[in-house]
Amino acid sequence: GCVTCLDYDEHYILTFPNGYGRQVNTLFGIFILNALSILTVPWIELGGECSINCSKTGYNASIVFHTKPFYGGKKHRITAEIFSPNDKKPFCSIEGEWNGVMYAKYTTGENAVFIDTKKMPTIKKKVRKLEDQEDFESRCLWKDVTYNLKIRDIDAATAAKH
Repeated sequence: GCVTCLDYDEHYILTFPNGYGRQVNTLFGIFILNALSILTVPWIELGGECSINCSKTGYNASIVFHTKPFYGGKKHRITAEIFSPNDKKPFCSIEGEWNGVMYAKYTTGENAVFIDTKKMPTIKKKVRKLEDQEDFESRCLWKDVTYNLKIRDIDAATAAKH
């Protein structure tokens, strides 16, 4: 993806993690599913390595979304390292939960809250009306899939996806 910060004339190229639909995470859960056909509450999990690079400044970040281990562990964990231009060692390391609090550790010895996503305000998206969008813009392209998912018509959503 590409993100442009107009106020700073900076362009960031970024990659995205994989998304996984998860449901059962214990042997007991698998046994229950097989024996009784009871479904647990599903969740979306992100996993894999990503990067963010700014060609103007040379700053870049390496990010890892950690999947939950089969036994124990936490969901939604993230670690990251932020690099100055031409440096091989990060000046900042980040860890925490991508949907919660992330903490920063700087090479200066300073530790701080990097971001608390629970305290961030929700910002309404600004998008053009469907009739003003090009054929291959996301909302226009996927409108039939989205509509059919909203009305729970999976067959029609699948057909629209094809």
